[in-house]
Amino acid sequence: MKLSDYVIDFIVREKVHHIFEMIGGAITHLLDSAHGRRDIACVSMHHEQAAAFAAEAYARMNGRLGVAMATSGPGSLNMLTSIGSCYFDSVPCLFITGQVNTYEYKFNSPVRQTGFQETDIVSVARPLVKYAELVRDCKDIRYCLEKAVFLAQSGRPGPALLDIPMDVQRAQIYPRKLRSFYGSAEHRRLYALQPVSAAVISKVTAMIKAARRPVILAGGGVRTAGATRGLETLLKKTGIPVVCSLMGLDAIAHDNPTFSGMIGAYGNRYSNLALANCDLLLVLGSRLDTRQTGTRPETFARGAKKVHVDIDPHELGGKIKTDLAARADLKVFLKRLNSGLKSFNRNDLSGWYRAIAGFREKFPEIETEESAGEINPNRFMALLAEHSREGDIICVDVGQNQMWAGQSFRLKKGQRMLLSGGMGSMGFSLPAAIGASIACPGRRVLAICGDGGIQVNIQDMDSLAVRKLPVKVILMNNGCLGMVRQFQDIYFGGRRQSTEVGYHCPDLKKIVEAYGVPVRVVRAMAHADGALRAALASKGPALVEVKLTRETAVEPKLTVDRPIEDMSPHMSRRRLRETMIIKPLLETNEKT
Repeated sequence: MKLSDYVIDFIVREKVHHIFEMIGGAITHLLDSAHGRRDIACVSMHHEQAAAFAAEAYARMNGRLGVAMATSGPGSLNMLTSIGSCYFDSVPCLFITGQVNTYEYKFNSPVRQTGFQETDIVSVARPLVKYAELVRDCKDIRYCLEKAVFLAQSGRPGPALLDIPMDVQRAQIYPRKLRSFYGSAEHRRLYALQPVSAAVISKVTAMIKAARRPVILAGGGVRTAGATRGLETLLKKTGIPVVCSLMGLDAIAHDNPTFSGMIGAYGNRYSNLALANCDLLLVLGSRLDTRQTGTRPETFARGAKKVHVDIDPHELGGKIKTDLAARADLKVFLKRLNSGLKSFNRNDLSGWYRAIAGFREKFPEIETEESAGEINPNRFMALLAEHSREGDIICVDVGQNQMWAGQSFRLKKGQRMLLSGGMGSMGFSLPAAIGASIACPGRRVLAICGDGGIQVNIQDMDSLAVRKLPVKVILMNNGCLGMVRQFQDIYFGGRRQSTEVGYHCPDLKKIVEAYGVPVRVVRAMAHADGALRAALASKGPALVEVKLTRETAVEPKLTVDRPIEDMSPHMSRRRLRETMIIKPLLETNEKT
């Protein structure tokens, strides 16, 4: 059979039924092999980055694998941002790029290029993937495909890339004669993960029993590991309050009585106070990056014993000094821990919950009141969450809109929130919403973005209109690149180069309507309820543009060289002392 036909058959056997792509000459054999089939379809996007973001969201929703294809040269290079997004956020995706014929490829020749659009994408992408290979010999295609999918899905998931030259794509092969990766020596030695020891479970159980102010920090690894039910069981057994990282926000429904908000540099102030004052911190599947700990990691949960559980050994103990670090599959770890807590008598945490409730009463999610006629973005996000329904998928872009959503969008049962965490790429939410919608037909998708982010991949508004996908785009428009503008106001004397000076936002309503997507504009909170009701009730795609003032900011926010409990706008030192349970950290020039 033709090798390109074999590749498509392989993808279908992996229960992937959509390939996200942008056509180019070097992948025509592959896409032609998918043409006319009923078991798989090509989703043609208008940029390779968008196609790859859509594949990422597709994988996150189907829980198995996403597939994107691009041509050689510019096509493959355009996918790099999205490939990196999958690598940093641990998403299993297979990226297939076309390449010039092997007889046109330069290999070890010192020339820069031999074939048209020839680019060594394997070498370029290798730092951003778990596996990358140029398939030189058609007899290796089965081995390479199986290895790529195995590595993408095993251990800490991530992307794999196969670069397939055109003469290899069109080669004739005998499938039964192809060697398999599974059962090979290489397969047997990969990812021999040690089981969770009884001693580790015993130690963690003892620490939970001894704690009086415990907190669980749920990271993105909870969802990646398929451990959400295990987390729910642990919370029921122990009653421990849980805070979430940005990537862990959809690990638990936010109406769960243990849910205590989002922590971090842009987290809820009351959540940061809960973490700062705990005496035991159980970190589940979070890499504890600077956006969570602040720039003074030695102050992070400094009064607590810390347990860190992660499948990636390189994430353990590198940033935060822990009392117990366990390399483990989180799903397996929670199953063992819940089993060890069968006879556990829950500690009386009522006093601790009263303290957290006191933090939330003093510092509610909406701290800053808006001026008359202005829209408070946190208040709008809370309203949007009220209008959402169980099972909705929320895709969030990067910038102020992401932080407003993280702070104030309360997730309901069965809802998912997809974000670009580690890569933090503007332009993520729209193509991600397309991928999520195609992966989950019938489910409504909300794509939250800013005016800067939507312009990165605005061309795929066309995909919404053509496919009539039930995606509702919520555009938070303050006419500037607000996240960096806010950074410039704090650290650069308000000099707004390229965020306001030199930046321009066109009439997005006209552009989106030109793609055939209806638009509603909200200029005051009084109009928000009606606009959201109409947009969310419509059958196809729709966009709601929310007009914000240019000065709209994310508050609270952690500034440089502060512990996470001491967020801006800064409270008085007296109030900080009165609020903290453990001893606060006061700078010598901030005694009052």
